[in-house]
Amino acid sequence: MMLRSRIPFLLALCLLWTQASALRTQKTLICFGDSITAGYGEPESVSYPERLSHLLAIRSLPFRVVNAGVPGDTTTDALARLPSILAQHPQVVVVEFGGNDGLRGIDPSHTQRNLTALVHRLRSAGIRVLLVGITLPPNYGPDYIRSFQRVFVQVARSEHVPLMPMIYDGIYTVPGTIQMDGIHPTAKGSQMIAEHMLPHLLPLLR
Repeated sequence: MMLRSRIPFLLALCLLWTQASALRTQKTLICFGDSITAGYGEPESVSYPERLSHLLAIRSLPFRVVNAGVPGDTTTDALARLPSILAQHPQVVVVEFGGNDGLRGIDPSHTQRNLTALVHRLRSAGIRVLLVGITLPPNYGPDYIRSFQRVFVQVARSEHVPLMPMIYDGIYTVPGTIQMDGIHPTAKGSQMIAEHMLPHLLPLLR
């Protein structure tokens, strides 16, 4: 009789031990970016970090995905926020910045210095980094756009990190993927971003 009364307690103890063990083995992946990462204009539950979390879970990859996106952030803002990212001791960080620099017409050399410093500090802390690039609307002119796009290639090369060259690659041409503002992804677009990002990330998660 006494043994039977202890069974629920023992089961609860086993459950707590299993949960604690899972938390100990779980790693952290931070999506560090601007409004695209934040999921601006849509519920955060359909942002690309949330969709990425789902894709990792169905593959039984033990990563907790943190959405550290802030709308409007530039690369300068990213450097200011970097200590809060380092304090979380992530194993992997997705760096998605630069779009707001470009839209404000900031000199690409300034953006490159900031991104280089950002990635370098992350790597110096032993963190694996995926750099994500973006382009600008045609009205910014071909010369500025080329200089802007080269920033991501040069940072990835100098810091020896993988690059997802264009976060919207293959998405703009698909109906229903971009919000009416022409900038931010819909839930469908965020799902596609996560799916396209996954192959770039998988080598960093092993």
